[in-house]
Formats: sequence, structure tokens, C-alpha cells
Amino acid sequence: MDNPRSILSIQPGQPASDGAGVRLNRVIGGAGIERFDPFLMLDEFSTDNPDDYIAGFPPHPHRGFETITYMLEGRMRHEDHLGNVGLLQAGDVQWMTAARGIIHSEMPEQEHGMMRGFQLWLNLPGKDKMNPADYRDIPAKNIPRITTEAGVEAVVIAGTLRTANIEQAGAVQRAHTEPQLFDLALPAGSHIAPLLADGIRPMLYVYSGEIQLQGTPNRSVKASNLVRLSDSGSLTIHSESGARVLLIAGKPLGEPIVQYGPFVMNSREEIEQAMRDFRDGVFGQ
Repeated sequence: MDNPRSILSIQPGQPASDGAGVRLNRVIGGAGIERFDPFLMLDEFSTDNPDDYIAGFPPHPHRGFETITYMLEGRMRHEDHLGNVGLLQAGDVQWMTAARGIIHSEMPEQEHGMMRGFQLWLNLPGKDKMNPADYRDIPAKNIPRITTEAGVEAVVIAGTLRTANIEQAGAVQRAHTEPQLFDLALPAGSHIAPLLADGIRPMLYVYSGEIQLQGTPNRSVKASNLVRLSDSGSLTIHSESGARVLLIAGKPLGEPIVQYGPFVMNSREEIEQAMRDFRDGVFGQ
């Protein structure tokens, strides 16, 4: 008998400001992040007011995790201390592995118009936190996009999207946390039933419209809400009126999480070392 995944929580994003004053919707972040293991933060940015984004994110450090930036609209330039330069445009993804350290900036390359997208932080296992940093730009044309028989359009960024009739590998694969990141556009009256292995922790962020989840007491989920689901069972996503949804899933690391701003390690001592390295000018070396 079908056993749908149960809803563990539904929570709205919270207004936040980061960088040099960029206004965000912080969906995950702050206290209780271990509940979302292996994910640490999810920010949504969506505004056509330049005052909300023009100051950008001047140079700042990261250590111990990966950042995934997915642009829907707008232009954002990346530069880092390793010499990498990249321009993110609509549909593009930037996958940055901070590991032992990277200092980068993310600055808008526009003075007007819509800036819209997401940044997701993905934890690294302790054994990989001090590996060399890595950076990859993935243009929209290199990210698989499929349409299901029900008319659902899926952008397969990471992992593999599987349904009863589809198996599509994404642009990025990671063995340690097995991240799955799909952008799903559901027309009115459509549905999709992704097949997720037991032990994988899934979340759904509805960023437009409204969805209904099969077999759960809290059926409808409106835009700007994150649904955290149980680690086993089936999943069917319906939308009576149409919706845009990020499906985010991964394998929990089950390791201690100690975070201080842009540093995420396994112990306080490692955080203090990161701060010393940054202060002493040897960060990321």
C-alpha cells in the first residue's frame, strides 16, 4: 500500500538583509539548522527595486560548505581570490565549493530591472572541509530540462530526477550528500511523483502559486512556504491552480554543526582556526 511521506513542518521565509544591505527572504538559516541537514541556508531574492540589491555582496570569506546560486532573472558577477570570474544570468547556476576557504564577491551587473533567484548552502562532511576550494559556472544551456507527460517542466540541477517513466541525471552529482535540486513548474491541474530513496531528506519550497500534497493532513501549501517532509515514503505533488516549486533533497551527514557567520565546521576549535586564518591573511591557502 502507498505510504506518503508525512509533513514534519511548514514554515514561511523571513525578511532578512545580508551583504551590503541586500534584502532577502531567508527560508532556512539561523537556529535549528540541524533539522535541515545537510542543508544550512536557503535565501530567496526577488525584487525589481535596485535599492534592494544594488550594493551586492562585497568580498567576504566562506569555509566548510558549498554554495549553489540559481538565477531566474537578472545578472550577477562573481569574483574570488583564486582568480575565478563568472557572470550569472537567467537560468544559470554557480556551484562553489568553499572547502578550506574562498574569498569572493557577488555583485549585480545591472542598475535596474528584476533580480530574482536563490542561494542554497550545502554542508560538506568533516573529512572534506579542508580540501582545496573549487568553483564552477553552469550555463542554462548545459542544465537538463524535461517535460513530463503531465506537462510539468523540470530543471534538473543536481542529482537525478526519477519518476515512473523518467530518469534524468542533473548537471551536478555529489557522492557525500547526494543532493537533489529540481526546479518544477506545474501547470494548473498537473502533478508529479518524484521517486526518492528512503533516508533522503526532502523539502519543497513553493515560490509561486500553490500545491497540494497527497495523503497529508495539511494538504495545501501556498507560495513563500517551505515544507519539510519525512525521510521515507512516496511523494506526489499536485497543483490545482499552477505553481513553481524547488524540490531540495539530500542525505543527512549526522555530524556536529558549528557555524559562525560564513564559517561552518564541526567544532568550536575549527571555527576559531578559521577566524585566525582569515585575520592572518592565510585563509584558503
